[in-house]
Amino acid sequence: MSSTAQVLSSSAVTAATKSTPARRHVLLLVALWIAVYAAALFAPPLLDDADATHASAARNILLTHDFVTLRVDGIRYLEKAPLPYWFVASAFRIFGFNAFAVHLPQALGVLMLALLAYRWARRAWNERTALYAAMMVLTSIGVFLFTRVFIPEVLLSLFLAGTLYAFQRGLEERSPRHIYAAYALLALAVLTKGLIAIVFTAGALFLYGLLTGEWRRWRELRPVTGTLLFFAIAAPWHILAGLRNTGAYGGHGFFWFYFVNEHFMRFLGRRIPHDYNKLPGGLYWVLHLAWLFPWSLFFPAGLAVAWLRRGRFSSLRHTYEGRTILLLTSFAALILVFFSISTNQEYYTFPAYLPIAMLTAAGLTAAERHARVRGWITAAHAAFAVLGIAIAATLASGLWSSRHLPFVSDIGELLAHRGVGDYTLSMSHFFDLTGPSFAALRLPAGLAALVFAIGPTAAWVLRRRGHALQSTVAIALTSGVFLIAAHIALIRFAPMLSSAALAQNFTDAERTGVIAPGTQLMLYGDQAYGSTLPFYTGRIVPLVEGRSTSMWFGSTFQDAPHIFLSDADLLRTWGQGVRKVLFVPEEKRQVVDHLLGSRAVVMTELSGKALLTDRPLARP
Repeated sequence: MSSTAQVLSSSAVTAATKSTPARRHVLLLVALWIAVYAAALFAPPLLDDADATHASAARNILLTHDFVTLRVDGIRYLEKAPLPYWFVASAFRIFGFNAFAVHLPQALGVLMLALLAYRWARRAWNERTALYAAMMVLTSIGVFLFTRVFIPEVLLSLFLAGTLYAFQRGLEERSPRHIYAAYALLALAVLTKGLIAIVFTAGALFLYGLLTGEWRRWRELRPVTGTLLFFAIAAPWHILAGLRNTGAYGGHGFFWFYFVNEHFMRFLGRRIPHDYNKLPGGLYWVLHLAWLFPWSLFFPAGLAVAWLRRGRFSSLRHTYEGRTILLLTSFAALILVFFSISTNQEYYTFPAYLPIAMLTAAGLTAAERHARVRGWITAAHAAFAVLGIAIAATLASGLWSSRHLPFVSDIGELLAHRGVGDYTLSMSHFFDLTGPSFAALRLPAGLAALVFAIGPTAAWVLRRRGHALQSTVAIALTSGVFLIAAHIALIRFAPMLSSAALAQNFTDAERTGVIAPGTQLMLYGDQAYGSTLPFYTGRIVPLVEGRSTSMWFGSTFQDAPHIFLSDADLLRTWGQGVRKVLFVPEEKRQVVDHLLGSRAVVMTELSGKALLTDRPLARP
């Protein structure tokens, strides 16, 4: 064999050997994603509020072939960028109108985000760090929690992280191909969430350039041709939306509402109408320990490594690993600080999860190699084990106290409606849990209790025996099983969080002759209270006293359909003409009972919500 052939053969063997762990890692990550995310695509049905509202906008795209102007319940819905809705409309075309199609793009977004974390961390550090980072993305509480509804955060996170990764590779490799890919990804990020994508990307690159001295290479970013590519992708929709949507409130149109009201006024807390809340400052920061749990337990270990290496800060700019640390830190810090100033929801900082996960993974693998800071890993395991036992004991106590209570399928009847944050925070319903509600949560509570009783302690034992990799995988599996239990619990909460069952009841009543075909279905209050009704019935649903929040601006266009009714309109038409069926959310039940009195006939009730009709029901 020639020396050249020997070299080539040796290189091939080396490459194959190096790629084998990566293949195993990717298979593990895909299996974890299937168990936690793919399996959760089929249930529960769409939830009221943002989930079904956004799904209805995507449904309208497919039915009308209007890819420019989003509409919900026939009304212009101009506050959102279109790309996530285009994705879901495409999924509808393939899979039909169902929850699977709505949530598939988000689930795929999580997988791609994890694989991006793996690829980036593998280049910057090593395969173990890459595996840790990807597992952190897949099994963090916040990533799972904030992909249960149709919101654009995971896609925004993917495009933003991809943009920065491509820009960095373009500079590192002097590759115009990666630079132009970055501009294209940035355009997709803008089409996903709006101008905030530019703010975060430009801000992170600015800080990165200052810290590394890379700003001197600004010409390599191809600012002229790159910007032209960016506008070629991002501008057409904005221009068409502006031209097609004019003459609404105060003579304003899309440009004012989308750019001024939804971007700048929202940041300042002066958006019209006011339908959002802001977390208290201290709680805003502390909650990130929950969103990134269980991996947030290893933050101190990473910080200890950073402190140990503090003397090397000035040299970070000289290595790819160091420059990656600076870029990820700048990106995450910018997002966290920005939303600590702006109005916010719990999930707004989602794009910071990937850089934080990568930095935490790097800190953990570094701590495993440094005896001086290894104690912080032990402390994290001890805290996780103690916390796991405490959680298991609490869940076991709840299960024991509810052991004699019958299973109740409608968990909404067992909750305390405390209205924390007036339900404008995404986690408000968490505070409604009561002791008796455990009777409806036996399976998920039991599964969570079991995994928390065993998993954290097993991971600690593995760590003490020197099996660091297996220990970290055990933590990921513990969190993964807990997330599966959490999803089962979400399914049990469906009667309270979704009105899909009431929509099905209405459809069945028409089909069986209990009510006549063509019965008019109406909704009392804001459409968010029962946004699953228009989606699952496939019809325009008039709103009584519902000209508010996301429907307000669209209602001010002259060609808006007449779907907004007043109490007087309801009283005048109730009992006249075709049968009326009124959906009433629990929050409005007393108001409607006082308004209609004995003229309302209860058709069905679920979790405090009701369908009322204006005349007795026929028998099928």
